[in-house]
Amino acid sequence: MAAEPTTYEKQYLTPPEMMAQAAKYALYKCKKSSTMTLSLAVMGGAFIGLAFIFYITTTTGSSQIGWGVSRVLGGFMFSMGLMLVVLCGAELFTSTVLTAIAWANRQVSVSKMLQGWGKVYLGNLVGALALVALVYAGGVHMLHNGEWGLNAMKIAQHKLHHTPLQAFSLGVLCNLMVCLATWMTFSSTNAMTKAFMVMMPVAMFVSTGFEHSVANMFMVPLGITIQSLAGPEFWSAVGADPAQFADLTIGNFIFANLIPVTLGNIVGGAGLVGLANWWIYENASKKTEEKTSEPAHAAKSDCR
Repeated sequence: MAAEPTTYEKQYLTPPEMMAQAAKYALYKCKKSSTMTLSLAVMGGAFIGLAFIFYITTTTGSSQIGWGVSRVLGGFMFSMGLMLVVLCGAELFTSTVLTAIAWANRQVSVSKMLQGWGKVYLGNLVGALALVALVYAGGVHMLHNGEWGLNAMKIAQHKLHHTPLQAFSLGVLCNLMVCLATWMTFSSTNAMTKAFMVMMPVAMFVSTGFEHSVANMFMVPLGITIQSLAGPEFWSAVGADPAQFADLTIGNFIFANLIPVTLGNIVGGAGLVGLANWWIYENASKKTEEKTSEPAHAAKSDCR
């Protein structure tokens, strides 16, 4: 009789098995050293920034192909960021909130969990800002006669004009999709399958305009940098005035976007994906097992 295939030999894992993988994933993240966590988080911030560069390039000058098609195409390009994170093992705040599963399993304290979130958040910010500096130093904003930089500023400016409730809600929706994409990767051990799985959820949230805190750590500072430092040749080339983008400020970024979006990302990822699945497969399933075993015990006790 053939031996039962191990978890890593199976082509597809069932939802309960995926929950088990998610629990291992959450605990592993909590056990990493601070140095490793911060280093991998810097990589994660840079990876997501690189994906946004791809998005800007794809959507610049693409108005003739239609708003929806342009954004969906850009969304597929942006999915490169989560592919890099998943396959290269980088740390990303929006998926790190799934470590709430380890807290629910009483494997880590709230303090330990929040410390991990903070380290990854800081590392992501450092990686994103470092990439902003490289992109500006490389003159990338001057591509297509400055239209690349103008597109970047318009995208960044749009992000600062949500109401707090809108920013929070878009953050919830975004990380619902990001963590669902991550969760689906727990069903397979094949790298190509994992890469394909993240594409559709990411393309959906990007094309629809949901808000991702780490992506915004790159996108909005990039817009601020271009608005503040670009020379007259840039403004002349794009036919715009710096005053049109005067609202691209650090204060607006932090309070009108980053804080409410981050809170929304936590609710969408930790709550609607991580803890929701934990409740279904770890908590509710145990109660179901207990109930199904009760009649058998009752029957035995009734025997004379």
